[in-house]
Amino acid sequence: MNQPFRARAGDIASAAPHSTRDEWDNIASGYDRTNTVTQMWLGENALRRAQLRTGMRFLDVAAGSGALSIPAARMGAHVLAVDQSPAMLERLRARAAAEHLAIDTRVMNGEALEIEDAQFDLAGSQFGVMLFPDMPKGIREMARVVVPGGHVLMVAYGDPHRIDFIDFFVRAVASVRPGFEGPPTDPPPLPFQLQDPGKLEAELRSAGLQEVRVETITESTEFESGTALWEWIRWSNPIVGELLDELSISDAELPQIERTLEHLVRARAASRDRAVLSNPINIGLGMRAR
Repeated sequence: MNQPFRARAGDIASAAPHSTRDEWDNIASGYDRTNTVTQMWLGENALRRAQLRTGMRFLDVAAGSGALSIPAARMGAHVLAVDQSPAMLERLRARAAAEHLAIDTRVMNGEALEIEDAQFDLAGSQFGVMLFPDMPKGIREMARVVVPGGHVLMVAYGDPHRIDFIDFFVRAVASVRPGFEGPPTDPPPLPFQLQDPGKLEAELRSAGLQEVRVETITESTEFESGTALWEWIRWSNPIVGELLDELSISDAELPQIERTLEHLVRARAASRDRAVLSNPINIGLGMRAR
């Protein structure tokens, strides 16, 4: 950024519980290799909808390894990326350096941003704040740090029943655990707490934002094999490993899961080299009152 952001007086660096931070640190390398690169198209799409322009100050909350920050920097914004995971930010910095992009990074708890009020023109989060145990507080913090007339951008998964990779994953796990129907839905897991566009709109309004609008678009991702899809899924979120542990799935059973995914991917691909899996994405945008 042209000028360093200002921390709030008296704030002490804090992070989410170490177990959660450590879990994201542990998957950072795999996440960066598989998920980040496939989600940059979505990041750029969302930023263009938010009308990010050259010279704007942009805050990326729960930035991961840069699926939103990298496109923002490419578009000429002054970017600060914050995340609870040092390992994720390390990979973000490596991506930025490889493209000669200037991105500032800070290890920070998104539910208690160590940033003064009204510092950014746009604050955004892609698949980040939607995971917070106190998601409403995360949105309120984003609203607090944007300038009057600035905007908050939220990108979150839509209806999980329409997400192809979840359907494929459930069917693959059921090949070794017959009867498995997926994670519980009441209440929904954190990744899907904003699946309802109306819920996302209500949360943005509850944070005091105005001119709120939510659009649902379709994201598509291509996979050349069941193994590639399995790698993408297993590194996408710590919840995947936790679920496999709860089901007591052994290393000896993992090849069967991959074989099932391979069959599903090949069937979807048909005569093409790659299978296209799609899912709904809710993109919410609101403005802080002037």
